[in-house]
Amino acid sequence: MESIPSSQTFKCSPSHPKHVVPLDFNNVPKLPDSHAWKTTLPIDDHQLIDPFTEEPLPIIDLAKPDVFNLVRHACEKWGVFQVTNHGIPVSFFYEIECQTRRLFSLPAERKLLAVRSPEGFTGYGLPRISPFFPKLMWSEGFSIIGSPVEHASQLWPEDHSKFCEVMEQYQAKMKGLSEKIVAAMLSSLGLTHEDVKWFEPKNGCDQTTCVLQLNSYPVCPDPGRAMGLAPHTDSSLLTLLYQSWVSGLQVYRDGAGWVAVEPVEGALVVNVGDLMHIVSNGKFKPVLHRAVVNNTHHRVSTAYFYGPPRDVKVSALRKLIDHAHPPLYRPVTWKEYLEAKSKHFNKALESIRL
Repeated sequence: MESIPSSQTFKCSPSHPKHVVPLDFNNVPKLPDSHAWKTTLPIDDHQLIDPFTEEPLPIIDLAKPDVFNLVRHACEKWGVFQVTNHGIPVSFFYEIECQTRRLFSLPAERKLLAVRSPEGFTGYGLPRISPFFPKLMWSEGFSIIGSPVEHASQLWPEDHSKFCEVMEQYQAKMKGLSEKIVAAMLSSLGLTHEDVKWFEPKNGCDQTTCVLQLNSYPVCPDPGRAMGLAPHTDSSLLTLLYQSWVSGLQVYRDGAGWVAVEPVEGALVVNVGDLMHIVSNGKFKPVLHRAVVNNTHHRVSTAYFYGPPRDVKVSALRKLIDHAHPPLYRPVTWKEYLEAKSKHFNKALESIRL
């Protein structure tokens, strides 16, 4: 498991409720104490890597003949990379961004009509990692699994069809691309289709688990003291992230510090998740990442979390295990791992280590 800086290891504050209604960000002229991180999150912002002196974050053209080698290097050394030439037109990203901004520009009272229930997986609300931190994050989100029509019809009773159409199309495109990138990751380790039978649909039914998360980082009156999204790793096999032209995503590189992931037009960011770390028996690292905010531009992003069938046991693939490389983690379903993550957060991998 990658090391996480000790200054970013937190426990859930007992006074911090798990289900909190987000702020009306458009009507907050001053950063409230509930969102002021500077005294509780000792992150040195001068720790950002100089992109002109260090190895740049990989940008991989998926049409390159040596794509497997490039993917393996990126997964082992970074845990994150950007992909181009992936087959999804830039115009479609503009459409998804347009619909995302449309949603988050709604009045606060309208968005709360689609608020996510405490036990729910979809709808409007705070980042799911919020309970593990003593301060709240300067962001809001909207989670979608499959058709968003139930919540969308609450937001736009007479005009939700376009939003639903775009979100459903986007999920289909992201799913196909996720499968292609997962195949490239596993092929880079010398694995074949026969090695990943567990990944196939059973009885002709595709049971892969995927979640689309729309993220909003509003203009912040005091960005130097706020946090858009606190440092964390994703629990998925991989995450595909589209970020608007506004910079804000940062990833942590061991021994060096934080690296700003600058937006590249038409590119997607690929995050290695915790489950891929398990499948690769530790060869691929899950990337620790965060989002910062600014005081001039509203930033949005869309994250597509791609995982295995919910009840399939995920473990290190057999070809990656020998006497010198025993399995690092016990087999676990994504459902079980999410439960471990909800209890242990950034110690979840350690909780299932053999």
